[in-house]
Amino acid sequence: MPDTDSVPTLTGSHRVPAPRSSNSPTGAIRTLGSNPVTAPIMLHPGDAIPAARRVVYIVLLGALTALGPFTIDLYLPAFPVLEADFNTTAAAIQLTLTGTTLGFAIGQLIVGPLSDKVGRRVPLIIVTALHVVASILAALAPSLILLGVARVLMGMGAAAGGVVAMAIVRDLFGGKRLVVMLSRLALVSGVAPVIAPLIGSALLVVMPWQGIFLFLAFYGAIMLVSTVFLIPETLPPARRSGPGSATLLQRYRSVFSDRIFVGVLIIGAMTFSGLFSYLSASPFLFQQGFGMDPQQYGIVFAVNSVGIVIGVQTASRLAARFGPQWVLAFSTAALILSSAAIIIGDVAGGGLWALMIPLFIFMTSCGFTFPCVQVLALDRHGKSAGTAASLIGAANFGVAGFISPLVGLISEGSGITATTMASVMVGCAAIGAISLWFIVRPRTVAQLAP
Repeated sequence: MPDTDSVPTLTGSHRVPAPRSSNSPTGAIRTLGSNPVTAPIMLHPGDAIPAARRVVYIVLLGALTALGPFTIDLYLPAFPVLEADFNTTAAAIQLTLTGTTLGFAIGQLIVGPLSDKVGRRVPLIIVTALHVVASILAALAPSLILLGVARVLMGMGAAAGGVVAMAIVRDLFGGKRLVVMLSRLALVSGVAPVIAPLIGSALLVVMPWQGIFLFLAFYGAIMLVSTVFLIPETLPPARRSGPGSATLLQRYRSVFSDRIFVGVLIIGAMTFSGLFSYLSASPFLFQQGFGMDPQQYGIVFAVNSVGIVIGVQTASRLAARFGPQWVLAFSTAALILSSAAIIIGDVAGGGLWALMIPLFIFMTSCGFTFPCVQVLALDRHGKSAGTAASLIGAANFGVAGFISPLVGLISEGSGITATTMASVMVGCAAIGAISLWFIVRPRTVAQLAP
């Protein structure tokens, strides 16, 4: 049962007394007012947070989560520039993206369980500070190897934002309200991949590629200051070491013994890998294959990224009504069909529009998938929210880090095409669909609590 002696606020680490409460037979908390009989029942601590404060809270957590997409997407328009500047190959430049994703995976595996043990704030502050330092090192890197090392550290530094933000939301909310809050968090963070390439393209007009990493250092510094002064601690000491707490090994055993968690973990990782195959290939595909400049590529990338935002927000409504498992049944099928349509359109010589339309559907389907994966995983493991969130993130970025370079390897010597990119995407989507129907098994998943 979450701590109900106090309710987190947005005034730093200070806490204000919660309204007097009493336990109901169902385990809920009833806030006592002038008439306890008619007072509202608070199932979770976040239910007592005023709506206006909740909005500010989600914006801050969303901005922290967005640090990850910014770290990845902001420098994508500079891929051809980096290739020329370091006199290397497209596959070698893609490896810096792989390094970032592996850093994300390692960082999340460390930060998630640590946040369950020592609280949310301290790991968040330390790792965000690492991101600032690593971004400065990337801007000063004289070689591709040193840039790759800095990118790994940047990935580790940006990992905390997404993991801790999800864990904090799970600390405060559950059931259908968790769906709503995660979707709002995803909406704020979903703006990042839309505007990141546009900002990156604009920065390339007025400064060299090093300026992109200095911008990321500045963004990380703002998030660091916001964390220190505005993000409260939502995991009180009693829940870290009191009754019901668990060791790291016990938490891992708990989540991995859950068949549904394992199934959605695979779905999330495969969907993310398909998305990253597009991310790593698109700068070369659109700029070299279709002759776009970095600014035009940024616009195209932003248009496609809008699909993720649309999917996320639509999925939250459908998941609350029909169940996230049935939304996944729709989205995984759409991922397979849309990526297959990209191959068909390319082989038929359909040109840019034959790529853009099914690619937009693919991105929208990713938006449908991600929040449903998070809800099914976190709603079942509230006591190990940090560990569960870290495993989701680590699987997403770790598996994607290994799979996304396949596009460059398949295309070695012939150049990246829509077919080579979509071949990896359709394979990932097929594995995700198999996991849904043979591991998760939607008919066995219980409906969300109110």
